[in-house]
Amino acid sequence: MKSLINRFRKNESGATAIEYGLIAALIAVVIIGALTMAGSELTTTFENITNNLKAANKPAT
Repeated sequence: MKSLINRFRKNESGATAIEYGLIAALIAVVIIGALTMAGSELTTTFENITNNLKAANKPAT
């Protein structure tokens, strides 16, 4: 019984898996945040391009 307890005490694979899971979750949150911020900026940029192209294609009066 004592050897079983010592084996569980020395086994750190579960803790390592949890640490890797937390790191992966943190990276995912950062990526999602960056894409959200970049997405709104890209939308604005493409809307400006569209408006400029429409203005350039209007016939002269």
